Amino acid sequence: MPKVGVVLSGCGAQDGAEIHESVITLLALDRAGADVTIMAPDMNQFHVINHLNGKTMDTSRNVLIEAARIARGNIVDVATITGDELDALIFPGGTGMAKNIFDYAMAGPNCTVISDVQRLTTEIIEAGKPLGAICIAPVMVAKVLQKMGRSGKVTGGCSEQITADIQSMGIETEPVSAGEIVVDEENKIVSTPAYVEAKSIKEVAKGIDKLVTKVLEMV
Repeated sequence: MPKVGVVLSGCGAQDGAEIHESVITLLALDRAGADVTIMAPDMNQFHVINHLNGKTMDTSRNVLIEAARIARGNIVDVATITGDELDALIFPGGTGMAKNIFDYAMAGPNCTVISDVQRLTTEIIEAGKPLGAICIAPVMVAKVLQKMGRSGKVTGGCSEQITADIQSMGIETEPVSAGEIVVDEENKIVSTPAYVEAKSIKEVAKGIDKLVTKVLEMV
């Protein structure tokens, strides 16, 4: 039974982990019989968004506590997990990924990844273990590859801006629709655009199902 880590960035498409992408990932892994460890950083969110009206709220929330909603409480601090404990790693997307896990939403291609995620992602890649990146997460993986001095390939969907930003990091891109995946065989990185491109949850599910299947094949 492969041990797969899933890193969440909170709870909510606009300020945390994208809930559809997260749940579909966890369902696909469970159906495949994987042993899943859900994790998130123990830190405050960048900000809190009212998902009903899209406005910023004058309050603070903790990423780990919010992600625990999706995990039904079965979650750990990403700082406590090492690459040696996992066979594979998957990152669902959501705007919170690009605000909490790394600051791409604010800094663009000059973004930085929080230290524990940078460390864990690097450990997985250096160990030759498969990694899945969904939605905006491929940009974060591209930044890690850049920091490692590696080449690689991910998808930014068909977004011209995301594609240009990834390429500025020295990483190749391949445009695909929400239902498809891009596979970097050398680095064992699988990516799919999900809601970067998707117009419906069924399109998201199609791509994520393929991603999970491929990641598990590579273990």
